[in-house]
Parts: sequence; C-alpha cells; structure tokens
Amino acid sequence: MSTDQLRLRAPRHRVSRKSITLWTLHAVIGWTVLLVPQVVALFFGGTPWQVAALVATLVVGTAHTLVMPRWRYRVHRWEATPDAVYTLAGWLNQEWRIAPVSRIQTVDTKRGPLQQLLGLSTVTVTTASAAGPVHIEGLDHAEAVRLADELTTTTQATPGDAT
Repeated sequence: MSTDQLRLRAPRHRVSRKSITLWTLHAVIGWTVLLVPQVVALFFGGTPWQVAALVATLVVGTAHTLVMPRWRYRVHRWEATPDAVYTLAGWLNQEWRIAPVSRIQTVDTKRGPLQQLLGLSTVTVTTASAAGPVHIEGLDHAEAVRLADELTTTTQATPGDAT
C-alpha cells in the first residue's frame, strides 16, 4: 500500500488498563504540588480569598483526577500495520496520527519511575514529520518491547529514505 492510500481511521488496540493508575498518579502529584503551597499559606494565617482558592483547587483537582484518567483510557488507541502506525490520543484535545512505515526514522521505548512500578512503557516513533514523533503511552512493557522490535524489523525491510 502506498502512503497515498493510507487513511485516517480508528486504531484497533487499547493501551493497558494500568494506564488509568498511571494517569491518576500523575494527576495526584500535579495537584498536590499546587495544593501544598496553598495549605502552607493558610497555616500561617490565610485570607478568605486563599480559603476560596484552596476549596476551588480541591474541587477542580478532585474532578480532574477522577475523570481524566478514565476518559483518556477510553480515547487512547494504537495500531501498527506493515504500512503505518496509527494512534489516537488525548482527552479534551484529541489527536489522530498516521506514521507511514517508510517515514519512520527511529523507534524508542522509555519507562519513567511510575511506569516501571506499574510495568508500563512508552513507545516513541520518530518520523520526518513536522508534527513531531508519535507516542504510544501506557503499553505493557512486554508489548512495548515487542512493538519496538516489530517496527524496527518492518522499517529496515521497507524501501525508502524515511524523509
């Protein structure tokens, strides 16, 4: 199939369900960083505005932490075919990407501390695209290793100069 025939379509595979926990932990850490200074300020004599700001931060942070990870899980999809890598990511702003195999330059995996704890990885597919690399976040580590190996093998067997 030529790159002219690739069409935007929904990818078939979901990321690991453990991604919900990863995104929840990221949200909790982010909101905690915002809340701690507010609590410290209140401890040393806060104003009614600071109390209101703290309550608003707690409400928005709790809603975000409860809704965002599950919403992202419902949206995030990926698929690798012999012709292209398809991804759908985001939650409020959603991004669909197609990376033709003939354009792939590098395939990398990464695992942050929380990902290691949960047995997850991110696969990054770098192409010549001005939009930047394609990230498949939240894959089980074994699946990420398999995918990176498969894409590397497919890319090496595909004619083209990846530009």
